[in-house]
Amino acid sequence: MFLGSLVVSRFLSLVAHFVVTVIIFLSKEANIKACLPIQYTDDEFSTKDMELIVGLSLTLVFLGVEFAGFIGGCSMFNGTATIVAHSSAAISLSMFVIEEWDCDQFWYIFGFCR
Repeated sequence: MFLGSLVVSRFLSLVAHFVVTVIIFLSKEANIKACLPIQYTDDEFSTKDMELIVGLSLTLVFLGVEFAGFIGGCSMFNGTATIVAHSSAAISLSMFVIEEWDCDQFWYIFGFCR
């Protein structure tokens, strides 16, 4: 019974983390503007945009590797640490989008939840 709920919880937390990451890709402009001064140049905007794109791309690559390990059965029965990490990442990244946090906060979420 416990192993079945562990697998389902792990899958759902991985999917939630993936979905929120894709949503950030679609709405990253507001978060980029939140970390820039009121009078910003296009150069500053493109620098922060590239920084966020790199972080989101790394997140998607790591999630892809984890999905492959999960679907392949290598890491399907890992402990609850991964469930907690992905769930907290999904919640934190959701708040990142909704509250338009400074884009530098993404790297803290990336570091703690990856």
